[in-house]
Amino acid sequence: MPSAYLCLGSNLGAREKNLTWALSLLSQEVNLKKVSSIYETEPVGYKEQPLFLNLVCCITTNLNPGGLLRLAKTIESKMGRIPSFPNSPRPIDIDILFYDNKIIKTKNLTIPHPRLADRAFVLVPLAEIAPELVHPELGKSITELASNIKGYSEVRKYNQEVL
Repeated sequence: MPSAYLCLGSNLGAREKNLTWALSLLSQEVNLKKVSSIYETEPVGYKEQPLFLNLVCCITTNLNPGGLLRLAKTIESKMGRIPSFPNSPRPIDIDILFYDNKIIKTKNLTIPHPRLADRAFVLVPLAEIAPELVHPELGKSITELASNIKGYSEVRKYNQEVL
């Protein structure tokens, strides 16, 4: 069964509960294998918004990449995400980081996620659960990518009670 890594983020409403709810909805359709700690981070791009809570999870699934994207978008919609401008505040965001070792570039989906190597809020939790995972395009492990990322120290482990 294929494995995939997803990044979940929330900065509107009950952020921790949003992450828990999204994981619950995901687990109805896929197998959750590992879930990172929750990290609190500054917003990227549009700065005038609340802080984000982020986590990364590893799943296995029978869904193909397009089916997994549809599931993520369905969950986002169910949880109240309304399409808006890039980097806008949102109750939940679900991004596909990796799907096996596949490299996919279509109009609607790019895997590996095109900006993951530039985002500390993705690399820090990903390094927690998959340090030896190798980026199929860059040929570097997640640990290597995370160790050189700008903003590493700004990704703070969140004191959580929910997960």
